[in-house]
Amino acid sequence: MTSSDPTALPDPWQSLHELLAAMDAEIEQVYVERGIEGVRPRFAYPLIRLAHTGPLTIRELAESLGRSHSAISQTVAAMRKEGLLTTEPGPDARTRRVDLTERGRSLVPFLEAEWRATHATVAELDAEIPYALTTVVEDLRRALERRSMRQRILDHLVEPPR
Repeated sequence: MTSSDPTALPDPWQSLHELLAAMDAEIEQVYVERGIEGVRPRFAYPLIRLAHTGPLTIRELAESLGRSHSAISQTVAAMRKEGLLTTEPGPDARTRRVDLTERGRSLVPFLEAEWRATHATVAELDAEIPYALTTVVEDLRRALERRSMRQRILDHLVEPPR
């Protein structure tokens, strides 16, 4: 008997999510091996950026990183909890400015070195596999520019009767 539950089918995104999570876990393990506790790989980009720009509002930081305000707001809260950032009211009541703490600033040289090493590792992996992941991502981006994900979903969507 075939299930009508569409989630019973294998998730085509699962292996990608698992791979990305495993790679992040290995980067985090590098931090732990160096005695850096409470720092996650997603913290590196904003910490490095703040070290080079100085204090920014959450919106400015999100825009400078090409991330959503919501995602950066959550990341800022997690980094603040780990003592890496301070937040204070911004120029108006709706904004918050974020800045590095001394702990956050002290980690930046290592995080920059890890960032460069990670980029070198990605280049090494791209050269090692038959079809480079960076090429796959760029090819997917171009395909989605030709016809968006939304449009592709709508082309396949068979809605139930209302």
